[in-house]
Amino acid sequence: MSTGETAAGPLSGIRVLDLSSVLMGPAATRTLGDLGADVIFVEPAKGDRNRTMGSGPAEGFSGISLNLLRNKRSVAIDLKQPRGRQAFLDIAATCDVMITNLRPGPLRRLGLHYEAVREVRDNIVFCRAHGYPSSSDQADAPAYDDIIQSASGVGDLFRRMGGEPMLLPSLVADKVCGLTIANAVLAGLYHRSLTGQGQCIEIPMIDVMRAFVLTEHGSGAISEPPVADAGYARILTPERKPQQTADGWINILPYDQAHYVALFEAGGRPDLASDQRFATPIERVVHSDSLYRDVATVLTQRTTAKWLEFCEAHGIPATEAATLDELIEQLPVDTHPVAGPYRVIPPPEQFSETPAGIRRPAPGIGEHGREILAEVGYDAASIDDLEAEGILASP
Repeated sequence: MSTGETAAGPLSGIRVLDLSSVLMGPAATRTLGDLGADVIFVEPAKGDRNRTMGSGPAEGFSGISLNLLRNKRSVAIDLKQPRGRQAFLDIAATCDVMITNLRPGPLRRLGLHYEAVREVRDNIVFCRAHGYPSSSDQADAPAYDDIIQSASGVGDLFRRMGGEPMLLPSLVADKVCGLTIANAVLAGLYHRSLTGQGQCIEIPMIDVMRAFVLTEHGSGAISEPPVADAGYARILTPERKPQQTADGWINILPYDQAHYVALFEAGGRPDLASDQRFATPIERVVHSDSLYRDVATVLTQRTTAKWLEFCEAHGIPATEAATLDELIEQLPVDTHPVAGPYRVIPPPEQFSETPAGIRRPAPGIGEHGREILAEVGYDAASIDDLEAEGILASP
């Protein structure tokens, strides 16, 4: 996969103003950019923090930002200056969507809240995402992935598995909320296409992640009164993990009675073939802990390749357990104009007529500021003025 001109994506013609930072908001706008939207990324003169999250091949281009900031144009504006705020609003007047993860208080102090932006673009789809609902006492509380994971019960899942509370080793709250933002914006655009109306959309991270965690882990506690404890037993056993074979690691998930019978007979445990622990779906959930353990025990007798061949023949879900290095090696290589060769994480969406794609490499800080302001009516002298006053930063 190489960056460049490709067929227009399904969001071609939609313009998105991205006033977000770190990962959640930029992940949402990366998705919209991959789908063809013209994304204008507003960042500080020193660059967004995702540019320095971890190492990278060039200054201002972390490994994270090379994929997170693709399909975007960057403008670096000092929004605390009156002329900087006005420049932002002039850009907003040309946009279909605005996305921000600024908290309600700071957003209002900058004068860039929904009511202010709606004055210059009355049908804008305005999406604000932050830790807690704007109507709550915690509306302006700072919230990052770690905080929201803990607040949404992720740590308690590990406790229920018999260990200490821990967090998932992934920025799962940021990424799940980023997908939720993108979905909500698409729904807002569809509503606007039918009615001509824009609207304000709010995405509280805590609400998103609570729904995410409780989808299965609400379990019998969702009933009122509860009929069982919270937590889905099959997921909460510490035995649910990749299994060791004679030469590596695999993950096999027998899902019905026939799968268990075939595995135990092939693994030299025919005595377990008539075991009632896997006779019904309910029994398989109740006894998932010991079943996972028994399956893991028989898998050590064959190589990974032999078990994969066996599972394919018997319709049993299975995969070799991949490492991060192996996954990265599978990615295509492209060349960034500044950072050089890098691995591209391809867009996962596949469209037959309007393909998602990578049309622009990740921009430098403020790389497109002059270009964008010219598009909204600023002449060269006015742009020079903004640069001279330190309101607009250019590379």
